[in-house]
Amino acid sequence: MANSASGDSVVDRVVRLIEAFPEGATSLQLTELADRSGLPLSSAHRLVRQLSGHGLLELGAGGNVRLGLRLWELVNRNSPTLALRQAALPFMEDIQQVLNQNVNLAVLEGWEALFVERLSRRGSVANRARIAGRMPVHISSAGLALMAYQSRELQAEYLEQFQDPEGKVTSDVVRHLLAEAAQLGYAQLAGVVDPDTWGIAVPVMNGKRRAVAALGVVVPLAEMRLQALVPALQTAARGIGRQLRD
Repeated sequence: MANSASGDSVVDRVVRLIEAFPEGATSLQLTELADRSGLPLSSAHRLVRQLSGHGLLELGAGGNVRLGLRLWELVNRNSPTLALRQAALPFMEDIQQVLNQNVNLAVLEGWEALFVERLSRRGSVANRARIAGRMPVHISSAGLALMAYQSRELQAEYLEQFQDPEGKVTSDVVRHLLAEAAQLGYAQLAGVVDPDTWGIAVPVMNGKRRAVAALGVVVPLAEMRLQALVPALQTAARGIGRQLRD
């Protein structure tokens, strides 16, 4: 693959272009896209035109660049999370009908929880989890539920590399949270991301007793009902796991 003068390949530059779109933005001016991706304007323009020819980007009048429908089509049609989402949605809908609050589904991606599905209704409490959004493991109940049911080797590697950018949480605190989640069978965080909400999540297990996903809810802090909520989530998580194994 041909390299640029800086040594990065065409693939590297294409990825930088696509990653330059911030969350929630489907279009950027070409000059801003070049600046955000760190590419010369001429290189960005050439790559955008080539990607537009495949429908992955769209170059409009005035240098407006949009993500292409073809990109969305390919990602959704071949997504590795497609089977997981299809198995989980009926159970997520049941939980939402009962709670009338946010329900989310996440997988572990590096040291972060990557949210692959979310259901919410008007009147639900604030929920920072977004589809295709990420949260660090230590500030997400879904992340803790996922990491608590990984191998000891992976947990040790995570804790060894752990750093809280804000300097408020130590690896010892996270180790305690993971041990608590493993003991209880669920993870919970109250008022960490939003002061008035409580996040709780349970692991979706595979046949090797490893978490392949986490099913979680975000509810008002004042209305937390652990005794009713946890069994419902765990029952749903077992159902999702069975669907994935069938």
